Amino acid sequence: MSAEKRLAELGLTLPEVPRPAGLYRSAKQSGDLVFVSGHVPMNLDPGIPVIGHVGGELTLEQGQEAARLTALCMLASLRADLGDLDRIRSVVKLFGMVKCAPGFTRTPDVINGASALLAEVFGDEGRHARSAIGVAELPFGMAVEIEMIVEVEPS
Repeated sequence: MSAEKRLAELGLTLPEVPRPAGLYRSAKQSGDLVFVSGHVPMNLDPGIPVIGHVGGELTLEQGQEAARLTALCMLASLRADLGDLDRIRSVVKLFGMVKCAPGFTRTPDVINGASALLAEVFGDEGRHARSAIGVAELPFGMAVEIEMIVEVEPS
């Protein structure tokens, strides 16, 4: 099934494409790979907290939701860059950073929020290699920041 159809089937809406916060591109293609810059969760629902330390001000579940929102933001950037998410052959790698309270060690569980969304949208091709680390601070106080590499069909 196409990724675009699967998004609709899941009732997911992509946010507006986030503007880069500096002198870089949100996504850049090199050969058949697209490197997606670090994205943070653009809050699609003001009721979902995305700022704070996971394991401190935020629960594990709130961190997972922040990671899921971040994946939607990355897909929005990819759609804008590629014109169509159906050009994506596979999600190759995620690098997730979680803003953690001292002693919080469940960073892989937090980034699972993004990984699960990508598997829902792309099926087995959404399963990827991944790193998940804990950090003291992230831009704008966000709970997570995630980078992604995808393989695409030639244009």
